[in-house]
Amino acid sequence: MSETRKPVETPPERMGALARLPVFLALQGKRCVLVGEGQGVDWKFELLEAAGGKVERYAADRWTPADLRGAAIAVGGFDDDKAAARFAAAARTAGVPVNVIDKPAFCDFSFGAIVNRSPLVIGISTDGAAPVFAQAIRAKLEALLPKGFAHWAVAAARWRAMVKDAGLSFVARRRFWQVFTAHAMAKPESEPSEADFARFVAEVKGLGAAVENGSVTLVGAGPGDPELLTLRAVRALQSADVILFDDLVSRDVLDFARREARKMLVGKTGFGPSCKQDDINALMVSLAQQGKRVIRLKGGDPLIFGRAAEEIEACKAANIAVDVVPGITAAQGAAAKLGIPLTDRDNARRLQYVTGHARNGQLPDDIDWRAMVDPATTTAIYMPVKTLEALVTKAMEQGLDPNTPSLAISRATRPDQRFVAAPIAGLAELIANADLPGPVLVMLGRVFGSDGRPAENTTARVGKPRVA
Repeated sequence: MSETRKPVETPPERMGALARLPVFLALQGKRCVLVGEGQGVDWKFELLEAAGGKVERYAADRWTPADLRGAAIAVGGFDDDKAAARFAAAARTAGVPVNVIDKPAFCDFSFGAIVNRSPLVIGISTDGAAPVFAQAIRAKLEALLPKGFAHWAVAAARWRAMVKDAGLSFVARRRFWQVFTAHAMAKPESEPSEADFARFVAEVKGLGAAVENGSVTLVGAGPGDPELLTLRAVRALQSADVILFDDLVSRDVLDFARREARKMLVGKTGFGPSCKQDDINALMVSLAQQGKRVIRLKGGDPLIFGRAAEEIEACKAANIAVDVVPGITAAQGAAAKLGIPLTDRDNARRLQYVTGHARNGQLPDDIDWRAMVDPATTTAIYMPVKTLEALVTKAMEQGLDPNTPSLAISRATRPDQRFVAAPIAGLAELIANADLPGPVLVMLGRVFGSDGRPAENTTARVGKPRVA
């Protein structure tokens, strides 16, 4: 006979050990004692004042234990351990939490690195083990957190009582703050208004349209290296509901996206199986009309040979809000990886981007050949492989020097980046023999040489990026 069991509540997993307990002290209007001189003490003075404390400051040889009585906090800066120990002992006797700058053995608490979006405040501690590491983490958080979050945190404090007075149930109040948070994350730099409050309340009461109208953001993913994403691109990815991305987008870039976001491959890749552009436009608009925050993620910069015009027009025709986040285009990324300037005063006064094929996949018939053969120009040719031989033949007929140095770069900025270098007359054949995987970019001009240095004769070779 099988044994019956009753439901048993499983206790939550215990928290792991903490080197420090993160506590945020309310110091507004409270007396704070600060002792000592020097840059570290000056910084603590600024910090305590910023927190609203009434700071009393004493020289290191002028304070007495009586000065500590009734203080909310005591901070000191001492070079001598004996002086530091005396100060710490006096503070503890007075029942005052104490910190001695850069001397953790005498501290009841530490300050840590701070990210200030007050009233949103983030403290970072390594328990004194690696202050520089903590500062580096702070810098990353500073970059990721828009300054506009401070306005939304202020609005949250202002609206909290209003939410309670709005007649909402507990579940509805929780939903209000979920809607609030989604809006703040999606539009951090917008100024929160009373109209926003009214719309949020209407949404949770079911009295109005969805507060979050759908939107589309075209985001440049850069040429491949995820470290080249802009801060705006990272923020957009972290607020997305749906991400439509191409084959040419590095999968490492998607690691920056919000985990819950749907990620849909829409398969735009040169000369391979692809979704039709009209189908992509329709999907993008349909998702936005459902109230979704849609990210259209494109390799490089969406405004450079990325069909951005067609997608922007589709959004505007459907009355969908659309924004563009630029990215580093392949020519910039490839040149930086190879350590080659695209312009310099001796060899290139102009930089131009040219597409290698038209809508029909053939060589465009409206190329400016005069600009193409200008010896003082650096030219980057996008989507060049199928038409490069015809383009070079025509350019040489128009006066392009067949010995013009040139490069073909495959998978620019990625760990498996490869390139071949040759005089332009022989580059198409070299590309074919090297069997470079896509995407491929061709660049030519006097700034390029056999090893990426200008003013050197170029000889055909296959290689990896020169490490500067």
